[in-house]
Parts: sequence; structure tokens; C-alpha cells
Amino acid sequence: MTFELWMVVGSVVLLFAQITIQALLLTAQLGREYNAGPRDEDKPLTGRAGRAKRMVENYLETYPAFIALALAAVISGGSDWLTQGGAALYVVGRIVYIPLYLQGIAYFRSMVWILAALGLVAMTIGLIV
Repeated sequence: MTFELWMVVGSVVLLFAQITIQALLLTAQLGREYNAGPRDEDKPLTGRAGRAKRMVENYLETYPAFIALALAAVISGGSDWLTQGGAALYVVGRIVYIPLYLQGIAYFRSMVWILAALGLVAMTIGLIV
């Protein structure tokens, strides 16, 4: 299995970890009955539960691009140090991003997001050149 595919597998684990964190914090704030129910009432999430929800949404904004770039590198045979390094930078950046977002740490969190995004840029460049 190529390095990029390992990063895809890792990114799926990361997705489920974030969804689990979000669900646990939602349940802690709104209770099991709300979380298990149909959630017809749109109740606002605050504090860490709200940040966890936004953290998952933020991940899902860039995740399709990561998957597309990783699969393009594998399918095209274009895997190189840029696509591999970019994939690692994206996944590691997104891991580091989790506690920063949950704790509400400004600026440094944004810098980590930029580093993860630069991973996507590196993957793109690796596929183009």
C-alpha cells in the first residue's frame, strides 16, 4: 500500500475520532435523550461542544480535496516526496488542530490550519510537476 493510501486510512480514523469527540461533548451538554432522538429541535451548542461541531465541519471542508489528491497520486503513479510529504503534513496538522480548536486557542490554531492547507498545496504541486 502506498504512503498516500496509509494517510487516507489515517484520515478516516481521524474523521471518526472527531465525530466521536463531537458526539460525547454533545451528549454531555444536551443529554442522551437529545443525542439519541431525531434532533428535530435545533438546539445551539456552546463551549467545547460547539467548538467540536465546528471542528468537524472545518475538517469536512478540506477533506474531499485531500482524498482527491491522495487518490490522484496513487492512480496516476505520481507519488513522490511532495505528495507524500504533503499528505503527512495535512494529516499531522489536522491531528494537532483538534486540541487547539477544542481549547479555543486563537492564532496558533490558525497557523496549524495553514500548515495543513500547505500540505494540500504540496500535494497539488507534486501532481502537476
